Amino acid sequence: MTVIPMKGSSSSALATGKVVLTVSDVRKSFGNMEVLKGVSFDVMDREVLCLIGSSGSGKSTMLRCINHIETINAGEISFKNEVVGYVQRGDALHEASEGYISKQRQRIGMVFQNFNLFGHMTALENVASGPILVKGVPRKVANEKAAALLDRVGLADRGENYPAQLSGGQQQRVAIARALAMDPEMLLLDEPTSALDPELVQEVLDTIRSLAEGGMTMVIVTHEMGLVRDIADRVIFMRDGAILESGPTAEFFENPKSDVVKKFLHRQR
Repeated sequence: MTVIPMKGSSSSALATGKVVLTVSDVRKSFGNMEVLKGVSFDVMDREVLCLIGSSGSGKSTMLRCINHIETINAGEISFKNEVVGYVQRGDALHEASEGYISKQRQRIGMVFQNFNLFGHMTALENVASGPILVKGVPRKVANEKAAALLDRVGLADRGENYPAQLSGGQQQRVAIARALAMDPEMLLLDEPTSALDPELVQEVLDTIRSLAEGGMTMVIVTHEMGLVRDIADRVIFMRDGAILESGPTAEFFENPKSDVVKKFLHRQR
């Protein structure tokens, strides 16, 4: 069981809006390798925050910690004033039960790089399975909602197809629909286009843009700078497990302060 000392939260939120996620001085190590070195940031309701940076900078690990797929070694993550993955006992935070963590994950959906669909289930069954198995939603109701979500991501005619019968872009859109089926209050997307052939990227980007336009709170790890420019409210640049630079999207791209960020953005053109 992981136990970490309690941490007073800090806020770096923008001047307006409601903070829903607070990451405060989070540290994470794998053996002797520290991959997150005191990371702190806030996310506000309906905000789209993009984490960018070179491979190995800690971006994906940060997302996995937010959803408590990875436990943290120090610091604190809270979602709507509830500590993620831990419960307070005395002066320390103790890792919560699997049931408690499962309920928290229903509020914070996650879309992975490699789709993670169930190969023996159709697209419709993949989307409906979470509400049925986790929330106890009647199958008929869950299937109707799954069909509506597949329509929302442009796959209304693919409900009876198995993952092997779908393109990579279609599989990723099914994965997004599956995450939405749990009615999350925030969505985490980890390099949602990195496993796709270039000609399939656009259909997934269009789906993500649609979610942003609909007001979904999102934290996105991505190398697609066009997507970042189009939909992000703020950008965080990570390097070596820490935040090197952050700011509103337009300012970040037009006036980067760090030479490292300037070189990174130049390479992405």
